Amino acid sequence: MKPKAVIFDIGNVLIEWQPERFYDREIGPDRRRAMFDAVDLHGMNDRVDSGGHFTDTVYATAEDYPDWRDEIRMWHDRWIEMASPAIDRSVRLMRALQKRGTPVFSLTNFGIQSYDLAATHYPFLREFDRDFISGHMGVIKPDPNIYAQVEHQTGLGGADLLFADDRADNIAAAAARGWQTHHFDGPDGWAGRLVAEGLLSEDDAQ
Repeated sequence: MKPKAVIFDIGNVLIEWQPERFYDREIGPDRRRAMFDAVDLHGMNDRVDSGGHFTDTVYATAEDYPDWRDEIRMWHDRWIEMASPAIDRSVRLMRALQKRGTPVFSLTNFGIQSYDLAATHYPFLREFDRDFISGHMGVIKPDPNIYAQVEHQTGLGGADLLFADDRADNIAAAAARGWQTHHFDGPDGWAGRLVAEGLLSEDDAQ
């Protein structure tokens, strides 16, 4: 069944998201590993993605861990350096789908303020036909409720939707609802899938 809409995750699908790589560069792999062992930074980020205020959440965590205070604040103060660069071919695929008349939605674990910041650097984040941003929705993937909200708000469900995400748990939760899914491991494979589904031509997908 040809999908009626395509849904893109953002982190590691449209924009590279590799905090460990950033910290390896800034403080070295050994200190980075020690910090990530001492501080649940991904849990902190989940709180932001669930609707917590970006600045308040990161800075409060920094105060809770004074030995890592400056490094934790980097998660906020230098966040755009972690969320980079854009995956240019994925952006082209998104725009090619829209040019062919296929609606494109986002479904992303992203904070309210951090998304607004990202959109100032990556204007394509304002180009989706519909935005589904976890910070505004109050729930993060792979909670089934976030997928249910997409279905309710779009009137689409099951095989009507083709969803690309880099995380297997997020894909599995969507597949459990009958969505068509693509486990993203690079734009080349995603381009091939969109061609195979009849959504893009080979030329469109370049």
